[in-house]
Amino acid sequence: MLKTELIPAVQKDSHRLMVVLHGLGDSMEGYRWMPQAMDLDSLHYLLVNAPDDYYGGFSWYNFPGDATPGVQRSTRLLFKLLDDLRGQGFPSDQTWLFGFSQGCLMTLEAGLRYPHKLAGLIGVSGYALDPERLLLEKSPVATQQRILLTHGTWDPLIPIQRTRAQVQFLRAGGLQIQWREFAKEHTIAGEAEISVIREFVTGAG
Repeated sequence: MLKTELIPAVQKDSHRLMVVLHGLGDSMEGYRWMPQAMDLDSLHYLLVNAPDDYYGGFSWYNFPGDATPGVQRSTRLLFKLLDDLRGQGFPSDQTWLFGFSQGCLMTLEAGLRYPHKLAGLIGVSGYALDPERLLLEKSPVATQQRILLTHGTWDPLIPIQRTRAQVQFLRAGGLQIQWREFAKEHTIAGEAEISVIREFVTGAG
């Protein structure tokens, strides 16, 4: 069971939701700024803590070490969360998955395997654990998913060359990936990057 907190939309009757997955060592507390920055009255936000303790924060999978068992476990937890949200009035096709770093990896791993089409997948400063396996195990609707991936050209933790190559591979496998690069390190590049995410969510990008 994942610990979550819902930040309601200003527009109370909306069913649009963004599920927010943090990076290594962070928590939901690190994303309380997001609703104000995104400035979309119709969007609810579900902030999620990863399942494993990590130096005062949380982790989605074992780091360092073999990530595969943790990724598989966290993917199952996210599947259950998305299923529960559908039962609570948040349809999959109005639900976005957003993740930063480890959260980006989980957005791809869970979002591309989930059997229902989501509104979109947004991954910032991350990568896929095993792109070949991900294509083999993708859901029947994965090629219909809208995907936005962003990365920093100065990222010292996850070099952009690795993620660029993965994006090319995944695109060749039929995935619809929008790719944007920013002159930034391992972070979110303020309004410049938020505006790209906002346009993606509103359908303008």
